Amino acid sequence: MSTSVPLDPGGAPEPGRPVALSPRVVRLTAPNPGMMTGPGTNSYLVGSGQLAVVDPGPDDAGHVEALARLGEGRIRWIVVTHTHPDHAPATAALATRTGAEVLGFDARDGFEPDRTVSDGFTLSGEGFSLRAVHTPGHASNHLCWLVADQGILLTGDHVMHGSTVVIRPPDGDMAQYLASLERLSRPDLAFSAIAPGHGRLIGDPAPVLAAIIAHRLGRERAAAAALAAAREATVGDLVPAVYADVAEPLLAVARFSLWAHLEKLAAEGRATARPGPDGPAPDATGPDAPPVPLVPATVWRATPATAP
Repeated sequence: MSTSVPLDPGGAPEPGRPVALSPRVVRLTAPNPGMMTGPGTNSYLVGSGQLAVVDPGPDDAGHVEALARLGEGRIRWIVVTHTHPDHAPATAALATRTGAEVLGFDARDGFEPDRTVSDGFTLSGEGFSLRAVHTPGHASNHLCWLVADQGILLTGDHVMHGSTVVIRPPDGDMAQYLASLERLSRPDLAFSAIAPGHGRLIGDPAPVLAAIIAHRLGRERAAAAALAAAREATVGDLVPAVYADVAEPLLAVARFSLWAHLEKLAAEGRATARPGPDGPAPDATGPDAPPVPLVPATVWRATPATAP
């Protein structure tokens, strides 16, 4: 990578501006800012000789060209954290541009890896190693990537700066998400900073991870209390009580995570569900609306174990 990239680990992401987070990790933010992406999707170039690109981002020709220029002909691998449309679609164009090998958990959403990898896989190149950590929850095929010698965990959408992650069933799973957060505390996954898919570098990860878990469990208690009080309700009925502190434009997205909380309660015997009479509930529309799946018009019922 070019030695002219400034070392600025604490700097805020800016689309198109490359920043070195460490001597072997450079962040380049894609030009796709928005409600769901914050400043934009962070792509990372890892290594010193041969390079790996982690999450090439959306299929934006300018961003692909900027990654290729930063790589200076040394990009040998492209790896993704998951296959959502703001993280993986640029893979094909960048692979064509560089001849890089493509790695990911599975083929999905138009993403076609040359090699599928799973938890514990390590990619080693000149000047770096990347270890895959399977972290399902936001997506069942989600991987974090540990840059062990730099003490940095690349978390994609598992952990983000300044925002909570949307858990969208059926592929998203709240119980798995919480378990995946817990496993980042394993002694064999030592790291001193989190480089997220959206937002700036996160230092001192332990209290941040603990706060995310506490926040999610607090939402679960609120969902259980609201359902216990209502006895029977849809996601739409419960959103105002559970997300009273959330701004109106974000409530359409909050519906997905509430759905995930209710699915978790049901799996634990703390709720039951029956199909609603009118099919899928209406969803948000417009350019910032989250994509399918819709939130079903399921009617959720409390059980004697529902109350928190």
